[in-house]
Amino acid sequence: MPTMRTRSALGPERRAESWRRMSEETFDVVIVGGGVVGAGSAVDAATRGLSVALVEARDFAAGTSSRSSKMFHGGLRYLEQLDFGLVAEALHERELSMSRLAPHLVKPLKFLFPLTRRFWERPYMAAGFVLYDVMGGAKSVPPQKHYTRAGALRLAPGLREDSIVGGIRYWDTLVDDARHTLTLARTAARHGAVVTTSTQVVGYLRDGERVVGVRVRDAESGRETDVRARVVLNAAGVWTDQLQQMLGEEAGFTVRASKGVHIVVDRDKVDSEAALILRTEKSVLFVIPWGEYWIIGTTDTDWHLDLAHPAATGADIDYILGHVNAVLTDRITREDVRGVYAGLRPLLSGAADATTAKLSREHAVMTVAPGAVVVAGGKYTTYRVMAADAVDAAIAEMGEEAAAAVPASTTERIPLLGADGYPAMVNRADRIADRYEIREEQVHHLLDRYGTLVEEVLDLAVGRPDLLGSLGGAERYLRVEVVYAALSEAALHLEDVLVRRTRISMEYQHGGVECAREVADLMADALGWDDARVAREIELFERRVAAEQASQTAEADDEADAYLRAVPEVREFLVDTRFDPAAAEPVVSESR
Repeated sequence: MPTMRTRSALGPERRAESWRRMSEETFDVVIVGGGVVGAGSAVDAATRGLSVALVEARDFAAGTSSRSSKMFHGGLRYLEQLDFGLVAEALHERELSMSRLAPHLVKPLKFLFPLTRRFWERPYMAAGFVLYDVMGGAKSVPPQKHYTRAGALRLAPGLREDSIVGGIRYWDTLVDDARHTLTLARTAARHGAVVTTSTQVVGYLRDGERVVGVRVRDAESGRETDVRARVVLNAAGVWTDQLQQMLGEEAGFTVRASKGVHIVVDRDKVDSEAALILRTEKSVLFVIPWGEYWIIGTTDTDWHLDLAHPAATGADIDYILGHVNAVLTDRITREDVRGVYAGLRPLLSGAADATTAKLSREHAVMTVAPGAVVVAGGKYTTYRVMAADAVDAAIAEMGEEAAAAVPASTTERIPLLGADGYPAMVNRADRIADRYEIREEQVHHLLDRYGTLVEEVLDLAVGRPDLLGSLGGAERYLRVEVVYAALSEAALHLEDVLVRRTRISMEYQHGGVECAREVADLMADALGWDDARVAREIELFERRVAAEQASQTAEADDEADAYLRAVPEVREFLVDTRFDPAAAEPVVSESR
């Protein structure tokens, strides 16, 4: 009988078993999309006792869910839009994740809001922060604290004296979004869900008018199979409309992609003890501490090009630098930028002329055809609420008997993988370090990534002390983490490890190129790659990094997009996601 540990491990053998099960079984629900909402929905459905299959075309968190501002936050700016319900909901979710569900991944973070206008701004913002505290912000974190100009400059000496008149300190949280989403997927697997990456939906199955499953293609081998289910849940984020076009049913809303770009700079480029939140003419700009770096962003512009690889342009970078340099004593230059990443927010579309900054961050759930449910919109922090609403709708589609028998969502009480016992393990980090003969700071690095699974990771190095060495060119990561990613975290490609299982691609100026060979060799040993496969993985990754760097010199989106489109997909059998329903052959097949 499989143990809880083996049920959560997503390695090659588990993937083969998942494909067998998808071909042979009928599930209660098949969820399309391995971002935070899809993975969260899989946890919700599996923990209610439903049989679940989760399919993701690329990799867990390959889209929006690995490219956020790295915060699990209430959404302070939504208070100004009078969206009190969304803020209260997000703050409740923030508190849950920080204190119970994922304390190893969601950490408290001190912010400074610099005041720039005399007289009216302090009481105006203070009222907002009072609401923030009352609605949940001050349960596990301290309440707001006010500073004079001198006090604010002691907290953030890097701010220009003439750029502020005072400041307000408040608290939010920091999260590694990609690892959080991956942990959700593994938690779903632990509770019985079948979860697979590189598994792309290429058609829907119908029995008359009812949707009864999906046809999927393995992006690794090209094989296809039908996955049958009582309900199909579309949780594809910015790809929602493409899947709805494939189904031939309108959702009653559209999802509009808004591009957000962030830059990464060394920690010494901003002299501050706290994260910063700065006003811009469009929205806000965050300056977030990230290990030895600062993440600075974001932009907010429409994106109509390739959804899989949004491109950051030189204009995007200049926008961020212009706004942050307006308040800093020491300017940050292009040469100081160590990394850049771009992501897409899936916004529910309003009026055709609405700007993306004004579109709703609330979510929608809709039954679009018998047996087909779609969930869209929302924000990262409220993924659990979105998931519960989506699964409720899926259960309703199963009929009155199922609706009466299936319990309500329980995810408010279910810690994610690695959370149980986390504080106690932190307290014995020194003993773990002694046992495995590594530094205590390395143990804390691992604890903040794996939680209580840290010894499961390190056990892979028993008898192989070389795996406890650091990666060349990315010294904060241990070689054993690469092996663990391949054997337990569903990493199938070099890109999966360098971009999402670790954050090497954005944390190092070389973008991962300097350690690509070493990482590929480690993955080859774990996954059985031959020399040709190793060479191909390295070549495509290096081309992707070079294309991203080239795109950052472009001034327009279409020019930047062209650089990225020129690089072949590493998932060789992936269907072009720029789906054109008018040009495509029929993809909806009848159930047999």
